Amino acid sequence: MIQENFVRLFEDSFLNNWELPAYSNYGEDLTLTYADVAKRVARLHILFEQCKLKPNDKVALIGRNNANWAITYLATVTYGAVVVPILQDFNPNDVHHITNHSESTLLFIGDNIWENIEEEKLTTVKAVFSLTGFNCITLLNKEPKPENDENAIHEKLVIKYLQPDYINSLFHTKYTHGFHRDNVRYIDKPNNELVSINYTSGTTGFSKGVMTSGNALAGNITFGIRTGIVAPRYKIISFLPLAHAYGCAFEFLTTTVVGCHIHFIGKVPSPKILLTAFSEIKPNVVFLVPLIVEKIYKKQIQPLLAKPSMRWVLSIPFLDQPVLAQIRKKLMDAFGGEFSQIVIGGAPLNAEVEEFFNKIKFPYTVGYGMTECAPLISYADWRDFAPKSAGKLLDIMEAKLINVDQSTGVGEICVKGENLMDGYFKNPEATKQIIDKSGWLHTGDLGTIDAEGNIFIRGRNKTMILGASGQNIYPEEIEARLNNMPYVMESLVIESNGKLIALVCPDYEAVDADENVDQNQLEELMEENRKQLNSMVAAYESISKIQLYPHEFEKTPKKSIKRYLYSTAK
Repeated sequence: MIQENFVRLFEDSFLNNWELPAYSNYGEDLTLTYADVAKRVARLHILFEQCKLKPNDKVALIGRNNANWAITYLATVTYGAVVVPILQDFNPNDVHHITNHSESTLLFIGDNIWENIEEEKLTTVKAVFSLTGFNCITLLNKEPKPENDENAIHEKLVIKYLQPDYINSLFHTKYTHGFHRDNVRYIDKPNNELVSINYTSGTTGFSKGVMTSGNALAGNITFGIRTGIVAPRYKIISFLPLAHAYGCAFEFLTTTVVGCHIHFIGKVPSPKILLTAFSEIKPNVVFLVPLIVEKIYKKQIQPLLAKPSMRWVLSIPFLDQPVLAQIRKKLMDAFGGEFSQIVIGGAPLNAEVEEFFNKIKFPYTVGYGMTECAPLISYADWRDFAPKSAGKLLDIMEAKLINVDQSTGVGEICVKGENLMDGYFKNPEATKQIIDKSGWLHTGDLGTIDAEGNIFIRGRNKTMILGASGQNIYPEEIEARLNNMPYVMESLVIESNGKLIALVCPDYEAVDADENVDQNQLEELMEENRKQLNSMVAAYESISKIQLYPHEFEKTPKKSIKRYLYSTAK
């Protein structure tokens, strides 16, 4: 068990960093100190009391990265409730499903997302609040009553008592002499209890809610602190989805505990927006996913390397070093020029980019993790980072390989330790499939581990695709929808040049049996399927093209498609 208590970590941070800047919304005139955040957390605690929220009740949270999202998360866990972060890109049907499956009592939601939610499909939520100003949008799950019914009149008044003005009046009544450090005292909640449920995917029928304890999150946070990934007063840019385990743990939770100044970017993190933010804020450490690094590399560096004069200079020994130093400075400046290192996670880094980074001694490192480990499994400071690895196994985790190929030494990576999840919410069968009787979590990833504990990922046994902003994309879920569409026999979703492409083997018999269509119309029919599919999935799961495949895909004896044979599209 981790010695430091998860809830106490935040309590101590508010006490120690009271006057320091805590949260800013990038592009807005808003900066909150740790004192401001603590006061807003206290107001939400009063709101929770008004809602009769009990410890371990679930609070669903969905919206763009901003200060109010972070405050809602902190208020929930320090109250003793369980937070259910939902990716804002999820399809409304997935939001309905996750909210209901998690048995969430309250829902805090961005206004633009609420517009597409169907109230009648939220079966467990009692009240919905806007993340814009914490106003109560609506009460749900109330039986309709006549206007003259006393209970109906009372229900109308309840909404009034959940609005910011009334909550503020209760706040000032409770803290008549003002809110001070001494007023910060949160619930006593042991680390082994549940604090969050993160859904690894958003499509109905496939969603698995990862039950994360305070211990698992405290393990990630305290590791980040003692290894110096972040330090007090660091400037941080938070643009990875806060509902994603990686962004949540290291752009938000760890940095809040340490006393950093976090700048939340709520817009889609395009390279243009990020480069501007890096230039203005000059962060002290940067957390990225590979795709963003690779796009910036292509935008900032490749045009330089492509010049004939540059290729000539770089081919001559001794002449190349001053030029490489200039390129390194240009890349350092692109990320603000004041960072200690860039931490890359979520997927392997492009080999060409990694080779060049090593050549210019760029301060980067690659970590490895998964939602089920909240998320970190391995990491090494850039000075100790072994090239082509995914970092070194955490000192609070264990790892082993199973089913090792004796010719290559590659096996499936299994882990256990402080960061491990408690299982999947209301899904014991799925839990048994991934955690064995000895407590080892089978990651589904193939790799090797050297004598120093460095983990090398050699392949993905799992088929997860990482989206541009760090979202987990599970192709089987998209395929399940596509396979139910007209004239589709089977399909395979792959990634090509940063886009999702669906390979489809048509159902020729169905086409032949339909007098209104012929095989010459298949491309038109598939385009209609593509449009329909994209209306059903999250934006980052959208299919850019359907490519017809002439025959069935090759399969294993278990009738599973041999995905590795179709890893690229022509």
